[in-house]
Amino acid sequence: MAGTVALSVLAAPCAFAAWPERPVTLVVPWGAGGGTDATARIIGALLEKDLGQPVNVVNRTGGNGAVGHQAIASAAPDGYTIGIATVEISMMHHQGLTKLTPRDFTPLALMNFDPAALTVSHDSPYKSFDDLLKAIKANPGKLKASGTGQGGIWHLGLAGMLNDLKVAPNAVRFVPSNGAAPAMVDLAAGGVDIVAASLPEARSLIDAGKAVPLVVMANEPAALYPKVPTLKSLTGSGWTNGAWRGIVAPKGLPAEVQTRLSASLKKIYESKDYKDFMSGRGFGVMYADSAEFGKFMDKSDADMGAILKTLGMAR
Repeated sequence: MAGTVALSVLAAPCAFAAWPERPVTLVVPWGAGGGTDATARIIGALLEKDLGQPVNVVNRTGGNGAVGHQAIASAAPDGYTIGIATVEISMMHHQGLTKLTPRDFTPLALMNFDPAALTVSHDSPYKSFDDLLKAIKANPGKLKASGTGQGGIWHLGLAGMLNDLKVAPNAVRFVPSNGAAPAMVDLAAGGVDIVAASLPEARSLIDAGKAVPLVVMANEPAALYPKVPTLKSLTGSGWTNGAWRGIVAPKGLPAEVQTRLSASLKKIYESKDYKDFMSGRGFGVMYADSAEFGKFMDKSDADMGAILKTLGMAR
């Protein structure tokens, strides 16, 4: 009997060290076919190769991302359910959509960042960001912008930028839309003056010569259009905003599994397959390890909470 117990105790670490011994589920809080889904699927495919086990990508949609993020957070912290977290996790709880915060997850790696940009139509009288900013200051409430729903990431990006530049965050009227694509169509038709969105989302009309990006809310130029000036270079403002995606696990993930997954994700990020896939779609890449990703999410959470409060949209 004693020998059997001893063997069981000795066998336990070996079994744990063998992780993963079965398929891993990668939860995506957004629908199939979108940018988050595409990013998750390339990561899943490369993760499968590195781990030697199937990685099944599962879309759990609903509640503006709340359903999928909750599915990740509520899963057993054993490494067999992980997920792709998006910027909305730093916004939803401030808006009363969920009680989840970034602290409810084990951060593994930041894998993507697409900064917000302000784009105008080719026929716009505003040929530079300085022109646009002067017009906003001179005519508060006159210009209209779109790019996402009310209180969405691009709305907050624009409002936060204005606030950081000491301009009233509602100095530009925001017209809600079901995403950047319809907003860009509205821009081309003259329905709005500005679209706040990522450059990949504005890419088709920019490449067609129907839209012009004036500024990107980042400290470094965007790889897709490196000639577009950064907000920092034009104004000195440190305000940055963008859609980010990173891999997380439920809180309480064993350190050994966290280490293994983090190492695999870093390897994926550095791979030619991942870089080629992302650049081919115009997606920005940005890496942060577990600790830095945790700090990154905390800052995102603080920034989004502050501007939602300023706009009177925090609950």
